[in-house]
Amino acid sequence: MSQSSIDVSEEAGIRYLHFGSEWVQGAMRIRRSIDLELEYTREMMFGLLLRGGFTAEAKWPKRILLIGLGAGSLTKFCYWKLPQARVTTVEIDESVWAAASFHFKLPPEDIRLSIVIDDGVDFMTRPGPGYDYILIDGYDEDAKVGLLDSLPFYQACWARLNEGGMLATNLFGRSRKYGPPLKRLSEAFEGRSLALPQGESGNVIALATRGAEIAVSLTELRERAVQLKAATGLDLRPTLKRLEQSTTLQDGALRI
Repeated sequence: MSQSSIDVSEEAGIRYLHFGSEWVQGAMRIRRSIDLELEYTREMMFGLLLRGGFTAEAKWPKRILLIGLGAGSLTKFCYWKLPQARVTTVEIDESVWAAASFHFKLPPEDIRLSIVIDDGVDFMTRPGPGYDYILIDGYDEDAKVGLLDSLPFYQACWARLNEGGMLATNLFGRSRKYGPPLKRLSEAFEGRSLALPQGESGNVIALATRGAEIAVSLTELRERAVQLKAATGLDLRPTLKRLEQSTTLQDGALRI
C-alpha cells in the first residue's frame, strides 16, 4: 500500500494538502468547508449540467464513485450537496483518509458514504456494482497517475457505468499533452468523450459517457448553471464562457 508524506498548510483562510511536494493535492476554504475551492474540482462536476442532476428530486446520479480522495473536496460536495446519491470513494493510502478526516472535515462513513482503502485500478477491474458518475482524480507526490491513465482502466470504467452514466477525469500534469490520454479514453468509450477548455490552473477535465448521445444547447446549459448555483452554490458559468469561446461546441450545443 502506498504511503504518502502528508503536509498541511494554511494561507489566507485556505487550508492546503500536499504529498511531500509543492503540488497542491487539495484545498478547503475553512469558513466554507463544503464549497469546491479549486477550479478543476468544480469542473469535475460538469456532468451535473449535462444530466441536470442537482436537486434532491433528481434521479441522477444515484451512485457516485470517486477514485482518489485527496482533501476530500469532491467527496464532501457529493455527500452534502447531492443527497439523493450514495458516494463511494477509493483511496490507496490510509494516511490520506486520516488527513482528510482530521484536517479537512471529511464526514464519517454512513449508509450514504463509503471510504474504501484500495488501489483504484484493482478496485475497478474486479466485479462490482454499476455507477452513474465516476470521478477520477488520483495523483501521487510527483503528480503522476500511473495506470489510472490506461486503456484497460478506462475500459473497466466503461463496464462499471450504468446506461447513461458519465465519467470525469482530471488530466493535470498532461494538460500540454492531453491528446494521448484523451485518445485512450475515446477508444474505451467508443468516441463518446471530450475535453473541456483548459482552465487557469492548467488542468484539463475530460468527460466521457455511455448510452444515448447527449446534446445540450449553450442556452440550456446557461439556464442549468443558474439553477445549479442556486441549488448547490457551485458556479460553472465561467466554464461556459470558456466553452463559448472555444471550438468544443457544435452548432451552439455541447455534444458527447
